Amino acid sequence: ETKSQTRSVRCKYTAIQNSISEGKDDIGSVNSQKFNKIMKEIESSHNKVKHPREQIADAETLFDLAKTLVSSVRSHSADGITLNMFISSLLGVFGTRSPKRLSRGENTLSWKKIGRSVSPFFSNGIRGFHTMIGPMDREVKQRKYTRKPRSKLYLRAQPKELDVNAEEITDTDKNISTMFQILRNKKRVKLEKIVLNRTSFAQSIENLFALSFLVKDGRVVIDVDENGAHFLTPRNGPAANLVKSGEVKYSHFVFRLDFADWELMKKAVAEGEELMPNREIAESPVFAAANKPDKDISTNPVYTEAYKLVPVDGSRLRLRVTRVKTLSTN
Repeated sequence: ETKSQTRSVRCKYTAIQNSISEGKDDIGSVNSQKFNKIMKEIESSHNKVKHPREQIADAETLFDLAKTLVSSVRSHSADGITLNMFISSLLGVFGTRSPKRLSRGENTLSWKKIGRSVSPFFSNGIRGFHTMIGPMDREVKQRKYTRKPRSKLYLRAQPKELDVNAEEITDTDKNISTMFQILRNKKRVKLEKIVLNRTSFAQSIENLFALSFLVKDGRVVIDVDENGAHFLTPRNGPAANLVKSGEVKYSHFVFRLDFADWELMKKAVAEGEELMPNREIAESPVFAAANKPDKDISTNPVYTEAYKLVPVDGSRLRLRVTRVKTLSTN
Protein backbone atom coordinates (compact mmCIF):
# COMPACT_ATOMS: atom_id res chain seq x y z
CA GLU A 1 0.00 0.00 0.00
CA THR A 2 1.49 3.34 -1.09
CA LYS A 3 1.50 6.60 0.80
CA SER A 4 -0.97 8.12 -1.64
CA GLN A 5 -3.53 5.43 -0.83
CA THR A 6 -3.21 5.94 2.92
CA ARG A 7 -3.45 9.69 2.39
CA SER A 8 -6.63 9.25 0.37
CA VAL A 9 -8.17 7.17 3.19
CA ARG A 10 -7.47 9.94 5.69
CA CYS A 11 -8.87 12.54 3.30
CA LYS A 12 -12.04 10.44 2.95
CA TYR A 13 -12.48 10.44 6.75
CA THR A 14 -11.95 14.20 6.81
CA ALA A 15 -14.72 14.63 4.25
CA ILE A 16 -17.05 12.42 6.31
CA GLN A 17 -16.37 14.52 9.41
CA ASN A 18 -17.20 17.69 7.47
CA SER A 19 -20.43 16.06 6.27
CA ILE A 20 -21.37 15.18 9.86
CA SER A 21 -20.71 18.74 10.98
CA GLU A 22 -22.79 20.24 8.14
CA GLY A 23 -25.76 17.82 8.39
CA LYS A 24 -26.01 17.43 12.15
CA ASP A 25 -29.59 18.71 12.12
CA ASP A 26 -30.72 16.03 9.60
CA ILE A 27 -28.90 13.09 11.21
CA GLY A 28 -31.26 12.91 14.19
CA SER A 29 -34.45 13.21 12.12
CA VAL A 30 -36.73 10.18 11.87
CA ASN A 31 -37.31 10.26 8.11
CA SER A 32 -33.77 11.32 7.17
CA GLN A 33 -31.39 8.95 5.38
CA LYS A 34 -28.36 11.02 6.31
CA PHE A 35 -27.32 8.68 9.12
CA ASN A 36 -27.44 5.54 6.95
CA LYS A 37 -25.48 7.26 4.19
CA ILE A 38 -22.72 8.35 6.56
CA MET A 39 -22.53 4.87 8.13
CA LYS A 40 -22.09 3.27 4.70
CA GLU A 41 -19.24 5.66 3.92
CA ILE A 42 -17.57 4.86 7.24
CA GLU A 43 -17.92 1.10 6.61
CA SER A 44 -16.40 1.36 3.14
CA SER A 45 -13.48 3.44 4.44
CA HIS A 46 -12.99 1.13 7.42
CA ASN A 47 -12.12 -1.81 5.14
CA LYS A 48 -9.16 0.17 3.79
CA VAL A 49 -7.66 0.98 7.19
CA LYS A 50 -4.25 -0.67 7.68
CA HIS A 51 -2.16 1.72 9.78
CA PRO A 52 -2.56 3.43 13.16
CA ARG A 53 -3.05 6.89 11.65
CA GLU A 54 -6.07 5.66 9.70
CA GLN A 55 -7.37 3.93 12.82
CA ILE A 56 -7.27 7.24 14.69
CA ALA A 57 -9.19 8.96 11.90
CA ASP A 58 -11.81 6.16 11.91
CA ALA A 59 -12.27 6.44 15.69
CA GLU A 60 -12.57 10.23 15.57
CA THR A 61 -15.23 9.99 12.86
CA LEU A 62 -17.31 7.52 14.87
CA PHE A 63 -16.94 9.72 17.94
CA ASP A 64 -18.21 12.80 16.05
CA LEU A 65 -21.20 10.83 14.74
CA ALA A 66 -22.08 9.52 18.22
CA LYS A 67 -21.70 12.98 19.74
CA THR A 68 -24.04 14.42 17.12
CA LEU A 69 -26.68 11.77 17.85
CA VAL A 70 -26.47 12.43 21.60
CA SER A 71 -26.95 16.15 21.04
CA SER A 72 -29.96 15.42 18.84
CA VAL A 73 -31.56 13.20 21.48
CA ARG A 74 -31.03 15.80 24.19
CA SER A 75 -32.62 18.48 22.06
CA HIS A 76 -35.93 16.60 21.86
CA SER A 77 -38.83 18.21 23.66
CA ALA A 78 -40.30 16.98 26.94
CA ASP A 79 -43.23 15.40 25.06
CA GLY A 80 -40.92 12.73 23.64
CA ILE A 81 -40.27 9.24 24.99
CA THR A 82 -40.08 9.21 28.79
CA LEU A 83 -38.63 6.60 31.10
CA ASN A 84 -42.07 5.28 32.04
CA MET A 85 -43.03 4.87 28.38
CA PHE A 86 -39.78 3.03 27.69
CA ILE A 87 -40.30 0.57 30.57
CA SER A 88 -43.95 0.02 29.62
CA SER A 89 -42.91 -0.77 26.05
CA LEU A 90 -40.30 -3.26 27.29
CA LEU A 91 -42.89 -5.01 29.45
CA GLY A 92 -45.41 -5.06 26.62
CA VAL A 93 -43.03 -6.53 24.05
CA PHE A 94 -40.65 -8.64 26.16
CA GLY A 95 -42.77 -9.29 29.28
CA THR A 96 -43.28 -12.90 30.38
CA ARG A 97 -46.83 -12.77 31.87
CA SER A 98 -49.07 -10.50 33.85
CA PRO A 99 -47.29 -8.99 36.90
CA LYS A 100 -50.17 -10.13 39.16
CA ARG A 101 -49.48 -13.80 38.37
CA LEU A 102 -45.73 -13.64 38.98
CA SER A 103 -44.29 -15.41 41.98
CA ARG A 104 -41.86 -13.65 44.27
CA GLY A 105 -38.33 -13.52 42.79
CA GLU A 106 -39.43 -14.35 39.19
CA ASN A 107 -38.19 -12.10 36.34
CA THR A 108 -40.79 -9.84 34.68
CA LEU A 109 -38.76 -9.54 31.47
CA SER A 110 -37.51 -12.19 29.10
CA TRP A 111 -33.89 -11.19 28.91
CA LYS A 112 -33.27 -13.95 26.43
CA LYS A 113 -35.63 -12.31 23.91
CA ILE A 114 -34.01 -8.93 24.50
CA GLY A 115 -30.57 -10.40 23.88
CA ARG A 116 -31.68 -12.04 20.63
CA SER A 117 -33.23 -8.79 19.41
CA VAL A 118 -30.15 -6.62 19.97
CA SER A 119 -27.48 -9.20 19.09
CA PRO A 120 -27.44 -8.34 15.33
CA PHE A 121 -26.42 -4.77 16.09
CA PHE A 122 -23.41 -5.90 18.11
CA SER A 123 -22.38 -8.85 15.94
CA ASN A 124 -22.31 -6.78 12.74
CA GLY A 125 -20.57 -3.80 14.27
CA ILE A 126 -17.73 -5.57 16.08
CA ARG A 127 -14.71 -5.90 13.87
CA GLY A 128 -11.06 -6.14 14.67
CA PHE A 129 -8.00 -4.48 13.23
CA HIS A 130 -5.29 -6.32 11.32
CA THR A 131 -2.43 -4.03 12.22
CA MET A 132 -1.18 -5.76 15.39
CA ILE A 133 2.46 -6.73 15.25
CA GLY A 134 2.05 -9.72 17.55
CA PRO A 135 0.56 -10.93 20.81
CA MET A 136 1.17 -8.84 23.88
CA ASP A 137 3.63 -10.10 26.45
CA ARG A 138 1.56 -10.61 29.60
CA GLU A 139 4.30 -12.23 31.65
CA VAL A 140 4.75 -10.63 35.05
CA LYS A 141 8.19 -9.11 35.30
CA GLN A 142 10.14 -9.62 38.47
CA ARG A 143 11.10 -6.39 40.15
CA LYS A 144 14.78 -5.96 40.67
CA TYR A 145 15.94 -4.71 44.05
CA THR A 146 19.33 -3.13 44.33
CA ARG A 147 20.84 -3.15 47.78
CA LYS A 148 23.42 -0.63 48.72
CA PRO A 149 26.56 -2.42 49.86
CA ARG A 150 27.17 -1.90 53.52
CA SER A 151 30.52 -0.62 54.55
CA LYS A 152 32.34 -2.62 57.14
CA LEU A 153 32.02 -1.09 60.57
CA TYR A 154 35.48 -2.03 61.70
CA LEU A 155 36.94 0.07 58.86
CA ARG A 156 35.05 3.21 59.94
CA ALA A 157 35.19 2.89 63.71
CA GLN A 158 38.58 3.29 65.30
CA PRO A 159 38.03 2.86 69.04
CA LYS A 160 40.78 3.68 71.43
CA GLU A 161 42.59 0.55 72.50
CA LEU A 162 43.06 0.14 76.22
CA ASP A 163 45.64 -1.95 77.93
CA VAL A 164 43.74 -4.65 79.79
CA ASN A 165 46.56 -5.30 82.22
CA ALA A 166 47.16 -1.64 83.01
CA GLU A 167 45.18 -0.48 86.03
CA GLU A 168 44.47 3.16 86.66
CA ILE A 169 46.22 4.42 89.77
CA THR A 170 44.09 6.94 91.63
CA ASP A 171 45.19 9.52 94.18
CA THR A 172 43.79 7.34 96.96
CA ASP A 173 45.94 4.42 95.83
CA LYS A 174 49.01 6.66 95.90
CA ASN A 175 48.15 7.86 99.41
CA ILE A 176 47.70 4.27 100.63
CA SER A 177 51.03 3.21 99.14
CA THR A 178 52.86 6.22 100.62
CA MET A 179 51.32 5.68 104.06
CA PHE A 180 52.19 1.98 104.15
CA GLN A 181 55.80 2.68 103.17
CA ILE A 182 56.09 5.21 106.01
CA LEU A 183 54.64 2.71 108.49
CA ARG A 184 57.04 0.00 107.33
CA ASN A 185 59.96 2.33 107.87
CA LYS A 186 58.79 3.68 111.25
CA LYS A 187 57.39 0.32 112.51
CA ARG A 188 55.20 2.00 115.17
CA VAL A 189 53.79 5.53 115.04
CA LYS A 190 51.04 7.54 116.65
CA LEU A 191 47.80 7.82 114.70
CA GLU A 192 47.64 11.63 114.79
CA LYS A 193 51.15 11.92 113.31
CA ILE A 194 50.22 9.84 110.25
CA VAL A 195 46.83 11.50 109.78
CA LEU A 196 47.57 15.15 110.48
CA ASN A 197 48.29 17.64 107.71
CA ARG A 198 48.88 20.97 109.41
CA THR A 199 48.20 23.11 106.36
CA SER A 200 45.09 21.36 105.00
CA PHE A 201 42.09 19.93 106.80
CA ALA A 202 40.95 18.27 103.56
CA GLN A 203 44.20 16.33 103.18
CA SER A 204 43.92 15.22 106.80
CA ILE A 205 40.54 13.70 105.95
CA GLU A 206 42.10 12.03 102.90
CA ASN A 207 44.85 10.55 105.08
CA LEU A 208 42.24 9.12 107.44
CA PHE A 209 40.39 7.69 104.45
CA ALA A 210 43.56 5.96 103.19
CA LEU A 211 44.21 4.58 106.68
CA SER A 212 40.73 3.02 106.75
CA PHE A 213 41.62 0.91 103.70
CA LEU A 214 44.82 -0.36 105.31
CA VAL A 215 42.95 -1.31 108.48
CA LYS A 216 40.17 -3.01 106.52
CA ASP A 217 42.65 -5.12 104.53
CA GLY A 218 44.45 -6.17 107.72
CA ARG A 219 47.73 -4.48 106.78
CA VAL A 220 47.67 -2.07 109.73
CA VAL A 221 46.76 -2.76 113.37
CA ILE A 222 45.57 -0.03 115.76
CA ASP A 223 46.66 -0.45 119.38
CA VAL A 224 45.65 1.65 122.38
CA ASP A 225 48.12 1.97 125.25
CA GLU A 226 47.37 2.52 128.92
CA ASN A 227 47.32 6.30 128.45
CA GLY A 228 44.68 6.10 125.66
CA ALA A 229 47.09 6.93 122.83
CA HIS A 230 46.48 5.24 119.45
CA PHE A 231 49.45 3.57 117.76
CA LEU A 232 49.68 2.09 114.25
CA THR A 233 51.71 -1.02 113.45
CA PRO A 234 52.12 -2.46 109.91
CA ARG A 235 51.85 -6.16 109.20
CA ASN A 236 51.34 -8.50 106.26
CA GLY A 237 47.79 -8.82 105.04
CA PRO A 238 45.97 -12.17 105.16
CA ALA A 239 45.91 -14.47 102.13
CA ALA A 240 42.95 -14.28 99.79
CA ASN A 241 41.91 -17.88 100.45
CA LEU A 242 41.67 -17.20 104.18
CA VAL A 243 39.41 -14.25 103.57
CA LYS A 244 37.31 -16.27 101.15
CA SER A 245 36.95 -19.20 103.56
CA GLY A 246 35.89 -16.89 106.40
CA GLU A 247 38.79 -17.63 108.73
CA VAL A 248 39.87 -14.01 108.51
CA LYS A 249 37.33 -11.19 108.46
CA TYR A 250 37.72 -7.60 107.44
CA SER A 251 37.91 -5.15 110.30
CA HIS A 252 36.72 -1.55 110.47
CA PHE A 253 37.06 1.31 112.89
CA VAL A 254 35.19 4.51 113.71
CA PHE A 255 37.21 7.66 114.22
CA ARG A 256 35.79 11.13 114.79
CA LEU A 257 37.61 13.99 113.10
CA ASP A 258 35.91 17.33 112.62
CA PHE A 259 37.40 20.78 112.30
CA ALA A 260 37.60 21.30 116.07
CA ASP A 261 39.40 17.97 116.48
CA TRP A 262 41.79 18.98 113.73
CA GLU A 263 42.63 22.19 115.61
CA LEU A 264 43.29 20.19 118.78
CA MET A 265 45.39 17.70 116.84
CA LYS A 266 47.63 20.51 115.54
CA LYS A 267 48.32 21.56 119.13
CA ALA A 268 48.98 17.97 120.26
CA VAL A 269 51.51 17.23 117.49
CA ALA A 270 54.64 19.31 117.42
CA GLU A 271 55.33 21.14 114.21
CA GLY A 272 57.50 19.08 111.89
CA GLU A 273 56.46 15.67 113.30
CA GLU A 274 53.83 15.08 110.61
CA LEU A 275 54.72 11.99 108.58
CA MET A 276 52.50 12.28 105.50
CA PRO A 277 53.80 14.79 102.94
CA ASN A 278 51.74 17.74 101.82
CA ARG A 279 50.29 17.14 98.32
CA GLU A 280 50.30 19.97 95.81
CA ILE A 281 46.91 20.47 94.10
CA ALA A 282 46.92 21.73 90.51
CA GLU A 283 45.06 24.99 90.14
CA SER A 284 41.71 24.54 88.41
CA PRO A 285 40.35 27.20 86.02
CA VAL A 286 37.12 27.22 88.04
CA PHE A 287 38.98 28.08 91.27
CA ALA A 288 41.10 30.65 89.42
CA ALA A 289 37.96 32.44 88.21
CA ALA A 290 36.42 32.26 91.68
CA ASN A 291 39.57 33.70 93.30
CA LYS A 292 39.64 36.69 90.99
CA PRO A 293 39.14 39.84 93.13
CA ASP A 294 35.94 41.79 92.76
CA LYS A 295 36.63 45.46 92.14
CA ASP A 296 33.16 46.58 93.26
CA ILE A 297 33.29 44.95 96.72
CA SER A 298 36.04 45.96 99.12
CA THR A 299 35.62 42.99 101.45
CA ASN A 300 35.41 39.96 99.17
CA PRO A 301 35.87 36.47 100.68
CA VAL A 302 38.48 34.59 98.66
CA TYR A 303 39.10 30.85 98.96
CA THR A 304 42.56 30.21 97.59
CA GLU A 305 42.53 26.58 98.71
CA ALA A 306 39.85 24.16 99.80
CA TYR A 307 39.13 24.33 103.54
CA LYS A 308 41.64 27.16 104.06
CA LEU A 309 40.89 30.00 106.44
CA VAL A 310 40.88 33.45 104.79
CA PRO A 311 40.11 36.89 106.27
CA VAL A 312 36.71 38.29 105.38
CA ASP A 313 36.54 41.73 106.97
CA GLY A 314 39.81 41.83 108.91
CA SER A 315 38.40 40.66 112.22
CA ARG A 316 36.63 37.36 111.53
CA LEU A 317 37.68 34.09 109.90
CA ARG A 318 35.34 32.10 107.71
CA LEU A 319 35.70 28.46 106.63
CA ARG A 320 33.68 26.43 104.18
CA VAL A 321 33.52 23.00 105.87
CA THR A 322 32.02 19.75 104.60
CA ARG A 323 30.89 17.45 107.38
CA VAL A 324 32.54 14.04 107.28
CA LYS A 325 31.14 11.00 109.01
CA THR A 326 32.89 7.65 108.92
CA LEU A 327 30.76 4.51 109.23
CA SER A 328 31.89 0.97 109.84
CA THR A 329 30.35 -2.48 109.93
CA ASN A 330 31.82 -5.39 111.79
